[in-house]
Amino acid sequence: MKIKLTHIFSVLFVGALAFQLFVPTISHATLVDDLQKQIDSRNATIAGLEKEIAQYEAQVSLTSKQAATLKGLISTLDATKKKLDAQISQTQNKISATELTIDKLGNQIETQKDVIGQNNEALGETMRRMNQADDSTFLESMLANASVSNFLNDVQNLAEIQNSVNSRIETLKGLKQDLQNKQTATVQNKQDLVGFKSDLSNQQKAVVYAAQEKNKLLVQTKNDEANYQKLLAQKIALKTSVQSELNDYQSKLKIAIDPNSVPSAGTSALSWPLANIRITQYFGNTTFAQTHAVLYNGNGHPGIDLAASIGTNVMAAFSGTILGTGNTDTACPGGSWGKWVVITHPNGLSTLYGHLSVISVVAGQKVTTGQVIGLSGETGYATGPHLHFTVLASQGVQIVNLPSKACKNSIYIMPVAPLPAYLNPLSYLPPLP
Repeated sequence: MKIKLTHIFSVLFVGALAFQLFVPTISHATLVDDLQKQIDSRNATIAGLEKEIAQYEAQVSLTSKQAATLKGLISTLDATKKKLDAQISQTQNKISATELTIDKLGNQIETQKDVIGQNNEALGETMRRMNQADDSTFLESMLANASVSNFLNDVQNLAEIQNSVNSRIETLKGLKQDLQNKQTATVQNKQDLVGFKSDLSNQQKAVVYAAQEKNKLLVQTKNDEANYQKLLAQKIALKTSVQSELNDYQSKLKIAIDPNSVPSAGTSALSWPLANIRITQYFGNTTFAQTHAVLYNGNGHPGIDLAASIGTNVMAAFSGTILGTGNTDTACPGGSWGKWVVITHPNGLSTLYGHLSVISVVAGQKVTTGQVIGLSGETGYATGPHLHFTVLASQGVQIVNLPSKACKNSIYIMPVAPLPAYLNPLSYLPPLP
């Protein structure tokens, strides 16, 4: 019997030892290391481009604060083009890094599955052999042993093997949890990849837009400052006529606005639509609005203007549904919002985003807070790139086909609301960051 028990110990020990030896092969580890080196290289490039983008952004910000001149605007457009090119390169590197990360995770997942499978088999075999050991073997062994001391040594050996098996069970649980984490990370990286590819498409559109704006400006002005100032005067005159028509239309809208249908002021019901905030014009009868009262028929500025170079991500200020999108320039170039988006939110508010260069959402689409809905630009009436942001009571908002005598009787699609529906955005946004 002593020989039988010693044989069982030997078998169990070999099984437990085999269970410990199933680890990833060197070739798998080498492949993962190579992929990680490529990922690190891409990330270093991304970091370098981030600094380059910041330099161009600073240049754009500086020139945009200067007086509106042809030279200044062309300089801004040139810096914007370089910034967008750098952003495209950065996004391309993000796509490559993410694809490499997905490959690395895929390799690790397959290796992990192999290790788990092999360890499962070894554990199963060890447990099977342990179960086969008959309880009577220990009694017989004790009686057959020359001394109690020898028997206790055998029992100690068996306990150590059992502890080893228990430890390996816990290790196996850890391997399975690690596998689950890698699978979750893979899903997230694939979602990120879709987002990066969408960003790349939008950025490429913004580059085309910026180039077109520069070319159009040079053609219209013949690269002459005097011609540029005349062009600005013409845009102001057109904007004045269009805004007068719009105000007249909106003043006739008989839609009652229930004050209880919107959140209380100061509740931070909305988030800022840009990552970096610099307000260039406030809501209401600002100095600019009073100086150019004819632009707003004395009703003041119907929102806030935020500094944003062409191609800046514009984000939904709150979750909601896209009520509509459009481009007033197709019917009346330079007369109004240009490319615009309106979102209706579940809290009774609606938000308008104007002068976009790219629209990346469609009517009826559900969006979440912070989701990119487009890129900033200077479409419509704008003397420089910026985002116009308006907050309205949803009760009064409509999307209409509006005829315009100022634009040769063209009919353009745009959002309208009775004047009491226009709310001060700062009453619903967090304090300035």
